Amino acid sequence: MKTMEKLTLKIKKLDNFVSMPEYKTVGASAMDLVAAIDNDVIIPAGEIRIIPTGIAIELPHNTEAQVRSRSGLAIKKGIAVVNGIGTIDEDYRGEICVGLINHSKVDFTVQRGDRIAQMAIMEVLKPDVVCSDELSDTKRAAGGFGSTGVR
Repeated sequence: MKTMEKLTLKIKKLDNFVSMPEYKTVGASAMDLVAAIDNDVIIPAGEIRIIPTGIAIELPHNTEAQVRSRSGLAIKKGIAVVNGIGTIDEDYRGEICVGLINHSKVDFTVQRGDRIAQMAIMEVLKPDVVCSDELSDTKRAAGGFGSTGVR
């Protein structure tokens, strides 16, 4: 396994109440983000709300932050990151906000300090992009959705 160099993620707190994002276990791949709101925010069933986290970040070069749903919130409450995974580019310096959607049939209340999402730092590959008249052949070829079967 390739050993990665040690990276530094700079975090600027925009709200003194907010705790720093942290990995909750030694093996966790993502750190929790919390709601930095002054008043409760109700997310009605089927609707979307944007929740600020009270932090801004400076990512290492050639990385991105991926904002993901917390599995417990998604499975138990139907609350998920609206676009599946939100991407934060390395040159963004504004506040991180999380778009949450309520997939359940009941309203959900977000309170100050609630852990609302998780953030993973990922390496970004930037290949040279070239136009080509042909692509290499594979067994699957252009077989699309469901072409490989269920089992």
